[in-house]
Amino acid sequence: MDSPLHRLEVYEGAPVEVIRGASRRAFENLIGLALAEAVDFVLIAGDLFDGEWRDYNTGLFFVRQMRRLDAAGIPVFVVAGNHDAAGQVTGGLPYPGNVVLFGHQSAQTRVLEGLRVAVHGRSFGRPAETENLAAGYPEPVPGFFNVGLLHTSVTGREGHAPYAPCSVGDLTGKGYDYWALGHVHQFEQVTLDPPVVFPGCIQGRHIREAGVKGCVLVRVDEGGALDVALRPLDVVRWVVLTVDVAGCGSREACLDRLQAVLPGVLAEHAPLPVVVRVTFVGACVAHGVLAADPEAWTQAVRAAALAVGGEGVWVEKVRLATRPEGAGSAADGGGPMGELADYLAALRADEGALADLGERLADVWRKLPPELRREGEVVRPDDPEGLRVLLDEAEALLLRRLREERS
Repeated sequence: MDSPLHRLEVYEGAPVEVIRGASRRAFENLIGLALAEAVDFVLIAGDLFDGEWRDYNTGLFFVRQMRRLDAAGIPVFVVAGNHDAAGQVTGGLPYPGNVVLFGHQSAQTRVLEGLRVAVHGRSFGRPAETENLAAGYPEPVPGFFNVGLLHTSVTGREGHAPYAPCSVGDLTGKGYDYWALGHVHQFEQVTLDPPVVFPGCIQGRHIREAGVKGCVLVRVDEGGALDVALRPLDVVRWVVLTVDVAGCGSREACLDRLQAVLPGVLAEHAPLPVVVRVTFVGACVAHGVLAADPEAWTQAVRAAALAVGGEGVWVEKVRLATRPEGAGSAADGGGPMGELADYLAALRADEGALADLGERLADVWRKLPPELRREGEVVRPDDPEGLRVLLDEAEALLLRRLREERS
């Protein structure tokens, strides 16, 4: 909640205020859904807050939302995750009486006698929790519907630190009826029987959290059968879009391809506004023109998207993964430009040479601001595909300058 944005405000036309307030609006949607469905209780599996708050308004907002549930008689069970544990004020916030925040010393059990439900949970006591917390969870309460609430990477998930690691067997072997997991930001149903579920985050904050975001609504019938459904809550959606421009002979033709597919993307995610990262792929004559001036091409793409979707779409970044159409087309028949093209082609094909290039760039990369490195705004020195794209852009730029000097 209120997780800070990194550098989005430097881009002209970026929906900064919309995205900055999106996590709160999504959380309001969560509370609204709980009230509309008259749920019996709410589970929050960690990382409510992103470390230290910028101000106490973040905590006060959360308390106000909990009061809405308290007024409806809906209890809330919470475990602290790695981001919560990084903050010094999170645990000291006085919550309403309907909120149960599990401690971090050992796993605890809270029961709802009227529902015959037992909720078992344990919070993180430190940001980098390496202990298998699941192993210490208690045995299920006989005759109750048993729920495990845990912040964990399980066996590991790409893009997420391996915190509170455990095996799937550690979870299913407990004999619980349902496991509600936090930490992983994508929805995933790890097992079906019993359900072990990552609901994901309720609002994407950047392009690595693309797609539908929401919560999981679980229904249990009298016979114990479970229905698990992902319910969208997000108010802004991040989308990764690939546009094939193979055979395009001009910049305008490439933009036409984008404008042809964009309406379908907007319709798929309507009525939400979308933030899009566009990657152009394919062999085309226009490659040199696009790669020679990446900034101009990015602004052209943003203008084309705006013409189609208006304020309902914003292009976060443009990636160029095209290539020249036809071997040797960039060399202009030999000479210095041919030598340059041949050299760069050999460099792109040589994994060892790319690794050496990455090592040469590593010192520069480490001097960049942390937010640039963290958000993937620049090519990583250990990413050969990214280095190849960088070489494509360098080749197009150098060839254009050589042609200008020759003319």
